[in-house]
Amino acid sequence: MSSSLSRNPALSPLPFVASTTSSSFPSSFNYTPTNFASNFTCFCASSEAIRRPICQICVKTKFLQSKRVKQLRILKVRSSANENPIAASASSSSEYEEEGEEENPPPMVESEINSRPRRIALFVEPSPFAYVSGYKNRFQNFIRYLREMGDEVMVVTTHEGVPQEFYGAQLIGSRSFPCPWYQKVPLSLALSPRIISAVAKFKPDIIHASSPGIMVFGALIIAKLLSVPIVMSYHTHVPVYIPRYTFSWLVKPMWLVIKFLHRAADLTLVPSAAIAKDLQAARVTASNKIRLWNKGVDSESFNPRFRSQEMRFRLSNGEPDKPLIVHVGRLGVEKSLDFLKGVMDKLPEARIAFIGDGPFREELEQMFSGMNAVFTGTLHGEELSQAYASGDIFVMPSESETLGFVVLEAMSSGLAVVAARAGGIPDIIPEDHEDKTGFLYSPGDLDDCLSKLKPLLHDQELRGVIGREARVEMEKYDWRAATRKIRNEQYNAAIWFWRKKRAQFFRPFQWWFRRVVHAPPPAVEL
Repeated sequence: MSSSLSRNPALSPLPFVASTTSSSFPSSFNYTPTNFASNFTCFCASSEAIRRPICQICVKTKFLQSKRVKQLRILKVRSSANENPIAASASSSSEYEEEGEEENPPPMVESEINSRPRRIALFVEPSPFAYVSGYKNRFQNFIRYLREMGDEVMVVTTHEGVPQEFYGAQLIGSRSFPCPWYQKVPLSLALSPRIISAVAKFKPDIIHASSPGIMVFGALIIAKLLSVPIVMSYHTHVPVYIPRYTFSWLVKPMWLVIKFLHRAADLTLVPSAAIAKDLQAARVTASNKIRLWNKGVDSESFNPRFRSQEMRFRLSNGEPDKPLIVHVGRLGVEKSLDFLKGVMDKLPEARIAFIGDGPFREELEQMFSGMNAVFTGTLHGEELSQAYASGDIFVMPSESETLGFVVLEAMSSGLAVVAARAGGIPDIIPEDHEDKTGFLYSPGDLDDCLSKLKPLLHDQELRGVIGREARVEMEKYDWRAATRKIRNEQYNAAIWFWRKKRAQFFRPFQWWFRRVVHAPPPAVEL
């Protein structure tokens, strides 16, 4: 497999010197990675005073050297095992462990990081334009900044609400059908001849599909047909939702489906470290192929400046002077919103507003009948920004969030947050930030939740301090930087894994060909 590393000295201002005494090289010298690593060094790597290479090319050379050393160790262990198996087993178990380590892509030099514009095909289900969910803002900002960075983007998604234009991306709607257990979630295979033809004409460099779902199968098939790397990003923790919507015995088959998909992918992106741990524990795919998709928030749209007395009057049902608790999100049974009934029973002085819609809304309205609760339905744009900023406290009881974008938006709006210590929420409010930028309680523990809520309800100064600290923390998370990391690092890693898999597939055929024609193994130009 050829490397994209060039021997052009413009890549680094640091000069190369030969590690041999000869000032010139024979014409038969073969510039393979091994020979390069063993015959050349930069002065930054050879100096005894500097142990870590500085030059970007030397970083990659160091990687090749360490890889060769590991291979030699393994060969040594194998030969000693043939001579004395017992002694070799007792003295060299660590060498065998090194052999089993998962290999990561080599360090990238600047020319690889600042890669040329790409053609990226996104398969997103349900639509990031019509369906209200946590990843709506993620994908919309992702598309926006990919286009800003010069990439050509095609978006294949469910047909409802697909706009005519979105930052110059090519948009394709695929006919969808409702999910049998969740009627408001549209699904689509996206494998019609029209879509296959459109994607083939687009000639993507990489395919990126949201998972799990139905459309991800279509994306995988198209990627294999076109021989293109595929990245899957995991957004919905379906195994956690299944017992709440259907039969518990379906959890194991669902994990098998997820394993099939993500082992076929070249890279898996997850929204939080907690979900990465869950996927690693379930052995969904190799741990070195699971990468974090950094969080981001639109700190301009979700801002304390949107606080509105008129919106507060509406959310508090005409009592704006009372403490106001806010919850924003899809009203689904998996969100544990019935927990808030017990909370409000203990806080008669407070008011609560539910912003959002979902299949559990009717049951929730009956549950909170006669209580100080307001249901607004789905809000958009400035109204949503005002709803966030006009509250006092944001409560998140859900234990199944892969990240919790609404928590990010609430903190960006200057609200004090009280949330369950579960799912991806601790990624937003880590242990060392608790009681500074927000509060976490043990899932399902009513007393623990109330112990965090009551001081905030009755201490306006404390709410203000926590809200301001939360706002400062959220200003660090930028969608542009998160997109750049995916584009320049994670996509490059996916392409590297894809090339490696392809090389491994063709290796037996290459071996057979060399045996037949007696051809030497190809050198890798560096």
